[in-house]
Amino acid sequence: MYIVVLSLKHTALPMSVQKQTLEAANETYGTILDAMKTGQPVVVELSCDKQEGKKVSVLVSELAAVQIYEKSGGASSSGKAAGFFAMAND
Repeated sequence: MYIVVLSLKHTALPMSVQKQTLEAANETYGTILDAMKTGQPVVVELSCDKQEGKKVSVLVSELAAVQIYEKSGGASSSGKAAGFFAMAND
């Protein structure tokens, strides 16, 4: 399973959808990346392969970043999700 994560401007919590195959995840990633580059379409709607009926629509102008990672079988040793963003613990 592959996770496509969207990071939004001014929002600490990311949104994500899961895709069964790398090809499907790359297609979703490419769609989002193209929308971020061009501003078209104005809204991107995504669906999740794992949770039937899970959908999310996002204003492209509010997207800050998109990433893909492969969901591993177990939890990471640090307890944090894979990705580029981390919040500092004070």
